[in-house]
Amino acid sequence: MSPRVSPGKKTAATGRSRTARRSGPRPAPGPGPGPGPAPDPELRADCSRCFALCCVALPFAPSADFAVGKDAGQPCGNLREDFRCGIHSRLRREGFAGCTVFECFGAGQKVSQTTFGGRHWREDPRTARRMFEVFPVMRQLHEFLWYLSAALELPPARPLRRELRDSLDEVGRLTHGTAGELAELDVAAVRHGVDALLLRTSELVRATVPGRRRNHRRADLMGARLRGAGLRGADLRGACLIAADLRDADLRTADLIGADLRDADLRGADLTGAFFLTQPQANAAGGDARTRLPGRLVRPAHWRPAARTGS
Repeated sequence: MSPRVSPGKKTAATGRSRTARRSGPRPAPGPGPGPGPAPDPELRADCSRCFALCCVALPFAPSADFAVGKDAGQPCGNLREDFRCGIHSRLRREGFAGCTVFECFGAGQKVSQTTFGGRHWREDPRTARRMFEVFPVMRQLHEFLWYLSAALELPPARPLRRELRDSLDEVGRLTHGTAGELAELDVAAVRHGVDALLLRTSELVRATVPGRRRNHRRADLMGARLRGAGLRGADLRGACLIAADLRDADLRTADLIGADLRDADLRGADLTGAFFLTQPQANAAGGDARTRLPGRLVRPAHWRPAARTGS
């Protein structure tokens, strides 16, 4: 979103430069209380119903997150004939950490099973190019749906409920368009409308936090020393927090939409009630058993089981 919605490219965690951007809690193990129940299962990737579109349609460049690069439309060298990854259980060890933080928000199965009716790109190569064009569009639409459904769960956003519901229904309708309609869709216009609603939602939610609320919207906080920082109710929309030290930081009720959390240290941080934080953002960061996450998210498998005192 603007601030930033992750683009439909598998470059979410590519590179380490200052200009790179993408498009994620005090003691107590397990995720902390969040804004509501888990998201719609259709807004989470189901690889068993997808034809490995993220492994084919999207490009990635050699970097710390991808051992090799490839062009859009070119199958990854690790992709098997059954559309499964040959190194899935050891992606990080093999130098493909970028794959482990990618999330299509259910767009893969929607394109595979709904838009193209179960026809895959190997079976019908004539559809391959159009399928690969549609997938990034669908991914953005599904990400919009994820944010809108998250907004509807936030009690302070009650005054916007009808507008949020209408927007959710309209974006949902767009996802059922034909391949041609999706390829020609003005995604930027859709994003503009959705983002305006999400910004108003953010203002209502953060207004419930007493005292001064920091504004770090789109701030360059790469590598910033924010250990123990009081960021409750902060506006961190689109902030660059790559490799930031956020250990033991208070991020409760912070707006983290589009914040780049690659390699951010969230050990011991409290993100209870932080909103518009996605699973890919959390996956790209580091945390431990003390990190508290919103209820919509699951603890990344690569996070440390415990934090060492003083580390």
